[in-house]
Amino acid sequence: MREYVDFLGRQPPYDELDSADLEALARTVEVEYFAAGAQIVEAGAAPLDHFFVVRTGEVEVIDRGRVVDLLGPGETFGQISVLSGLPPPLAIRASEDTLCYRFPDPRPVLRHPQRLQFGHYGTLVTRERLARSGLVDQAVRAARHQMRPVVWCPADATVGEAASVITEAGQSYALMDRGGAIGIVTDNDFRRAFADGHVDAHSPASVIASFPARSVPAETLVGDAFLTMVESGVHHLVVTGTGDRPVGILRVVDVASAEVRNPLVVRRAIDDATTVEDLAAAAALLPGTWVELYDTGASVMHVAGLMSAVIDAIIRRLVELTDVGADHVPHRTSWLLLGSVARREPLPKSDVDTGLVWEDLPGTDSPARKLQNWAGRVLDNMERCGLPRCADGANATNPLFARSRTDAVAAATSWITNPTQKNALLLSSMIADSRPVSGMSLGRSVSDAMLATTRSREYLSALLRFTTSRRPPVGFVRNFVVEHSGANRGNLDLKAGGLVPIASLGRWIAVVTGDDRGSTLTRLRRGEAAALLTADETETLVRAFEYVYGLILGREIEAIKGSTVATTWVAPNQLDTLTRRYLRESFRAVAEVQNRLESEWVARLP
Repeated sequence: MREYVDFLGRQPPYDELDSADLEALARTVEVEYFAAGAQIVEAGAAPLDHFFVVRTGEVEVIDRGRVVDLLGPGETFGQISVLSGLPPPLAIRASEDTLCYRFPDPRPVLRHPQRLQFGHYGTLVTRERLARSGLVDQAVRAARHQMRPVVWCPADATVGEAASVITEAGQSYALMDRGGAIGIVTDNDFRRAFADGHVDAHSPASVIASFPARSVPAETLVGDAFLTMVESGVHHLVVTGTGDRPVGILRVVDVASAEVRNPLVVRRAIDDATTVEDLAAAAALLPGTWVELYDTGASVMHVAGLMSAVIDAIIRRLVELTDVGADHVPHRTSWLLLGSVARREPLPKSDVDTGLVWEDLPGTDSPARKLQNWAGRVLDNMERCGLPRCADGANATNPLFARSRTDAVAAATSWITNPTQKNALLLSSMIADSRPVSGMSLGRSVSDAMLATTRSREYLSALLRFTTSRRPPVGFVRNFVVEHSGANRGNLDLKAGGLVPIASLGRWIAVVTGDDRGSTLTRLRRGEAAALLTADETETLVRAFEYVYGLILGREIEAIKGSTVATTWVAPNQLDTLTRRYLRESFRAVAEVQNRLESEWVARLP
């Protein structure tokens, strides 16, 4: 069952389920094999009582004899008929030997079935965006306005013939139609294939093509299309129109200026790294990528989302590449990100806070020492990649943040039930900010268990007091509150005074609602939906967070450009008049929201 849980936990929309629901769904799995050409679903047949998730292979979606989509590993079909009770509108056929996971109606077995937000074929889930805004003015344009013409080559073309087609068309790609399944071959595919020595000019071009080609609908915003490219590590997207047929190609170089290619360059280099040295070389591109994205004028939260995806990829690859050696144990592990990186709000100079959870294996010696040794090597390699570990000790080598699942769950739930114990509020807040990047179900189980624990008013009140103790640095009259002594005398900390108070409120909302998914901005909007915040308060907090984050990011970008040391401390008299005024008003508005919550929070509880 573990393989089912881990696989499903990486696929939308199942990645929205908590660990208990993932395991409940996995217990219903039946495995079914279909030979190439087998009809799996008949259009117009009796309503289905089960749906399928493709594990290996591919299936075709057929509308009145015409293939309109191709579904691969992780994609779902049959769910619409199961959930609606209507006959399946489209037929499904195996296009190659295919293994599927088969599930009954999930609603009776899940505690939170509403989290399975299925869509139709090709758009299976409305996934939380890394960011909503995009790359300068192109971001709000539809892909159809940026696309290039489709170039086709025959499905049986040789590598040499496909290269000639691409050269004559003056493009960097060609599409291939293999029985209705659309693939793409690009100039990069040719370079890689010839470099590896696996093909020659007479080899079939289909062996180096990608099937199915990654695609987006023609009305997709260019900014969202670029995020798709970064997440999947591709430089070309097929733009589809009516009937999901190709109508154009979107290239990364057409999305924005050439500088914006760097997130994809880094991502591809990460995926291709076979040693830690290779990975460090890829990560060395990060500072320049921050600068180039910022200089395009992209939304600062969009930049944060893009770079968060790249940092995630680096951490996952580090875990895979770091030698285990004599510290090998049979226990499964889950690496957790904590803090701002977990919330997808990193800054160029952010520490990376980490945690480690391992499964319990009765009758075996504790693997803690060995796993902490290994974690230390991972963190050493992380710093070789330019990502510093937490200076305050929130690291996977610290026994507070490296535990067995049983120990971690027991500790996390005890912090809720007994909030007066030492550091209970701090540590429960950190778990609410955790996000697994490996061993998804195992990692989620800790925060799931904590949030499933009954949260008393005593705990919520104590947590709110702890939350609002992070006050914006604004005085009662008109001046900022600054440090009065030490190295930062006369300065204020933009991160501690501007971002932390708002992020803390978002985390409190996550605990109250029992839903810790998403960024600070997502949590604030969830708080509005739960009536914990008014619409005006939400807008105030969102705008203030974006403004202060952008102010800090701009200062860190300038530090990168000037090769100086970045700091979140700033002297108010060094800011221009407008910035000082807006910052002071933002701080005051946040403080007012804190004050109202302190006096009204009980009445606002859902």
